[in-house]
Amino acid sequence: MTSLPAGKLDRRITIRRVVSETKNAVGGKAQTFGDLETVWAQVKPISDGERWRAQELQVGAIATHRFTIRWGVGVTVLDRIRFDGREFEISGVKEIGRRVGQEITAVARVDV
Repeated sequence: MTSLPAGKLDRRITIRRVVSETKNAVGGKAQTFGDLETVWAQVKPISDGERWRAQELQVGAIATHRFTIRWGVGVTVLDRIRFDGREFEISGVKEIGRRVGQEITAVARVDV
């Protein structure tokens, strides 16, 4: 594969990266993300699910998507993706071909 078909890259996503880290009151890290680049992507939902949070007895929706983009941004699992009004945490990044593109698996959690 020498290139990704442009017609399949029909959605805009924003790659977000940590711009600052501070310690919070309990000693953990608080990260601030900023927009790195907006790119064309192919987006495929790969699963939806619901889970119960035991303490609050609320249902939380989980959506897993696969994003395919052209090579260039250098996305890592430390980055995030903003798509369709949701923030996705990246769980996996795979190179397509020899630096042709990247296939990114990411999860969004939305409390209902």
